[in-house]
Amino acid sequence: MSTVGNRSIRPRGTDPVPAPEVAGIPGNPGASMRRTALDGLPELTRPTTVSTDDAQPLSAALLTRLAELDEGTPEHAYVRNTLVELNLSLVKFAARRFRNRAEPTEDIIQVGTIGLIKAINRFDPDRAVDFSAFALPTIVGEMKRFFRDTSWAVRVPRRLQELRIDLAKTADHLEQHLGRRPTRTELAHHLHLTEEEVAEGQLAAHGYATRSLDT
Repeated sequence: MSTVGNRSIRPRGTDPVPAPEVAGIPGNPGASMRRTALDGLPELTRPTTVSTDDAQPLSAALLTRLAELDEGTPEHAYVRNTLVELNLSLVKFAARRFRNRAEPTEDIIQVGTIGLIKAINRFDPDRAVDFSAFALPTIVGEMKRFFRDTSWAVRVPRRLQELRIDLAKTADHLEQHLGRRPTRTELAHHLHLTEEEVAEGQLAAHGYATRSLDT
């Protein structure tokens, strides 16, 4: 049993397993690297089994430690990976909100994990904000974006999806050149399309933006 401050860390399971594998560190990270990364914090062999009550103070300690480490180092990757595993329960909690969706739960959790990583990267431990409260909106937002994109892609023909992208890129390019937003005629001329085709692409883009606001 490990401790953080005066709190005991109670794992739900006791079977020994390897320490979490970190991207760029094949297999089990070396003991000396783990000691450097944790700097006196308890080493967790099974972060996903730590109780929810214990995960909160441990996450706070690890987030503070993460801010002290240089990004891109094995130590930084190890601590961040431990934080991801320690807070996967947040992702699973958020995923239950969308259990009636057609998409597989595994896909939703995978997308939510991306949101969790983004939250870890953006979190400022110096601010008096609970990490769970900070991370959940980012996790849920990533899931909603996934549903929006997959739903829109199913409903809209591929040629219109590609046209929406082409129109956005061309509009940005012409705006820089002209100093204003281009007209539909200018877009059509630049892309060798009819104005009706441009209007169709703009309608698809409007539908995409509307779905983004709705979700």
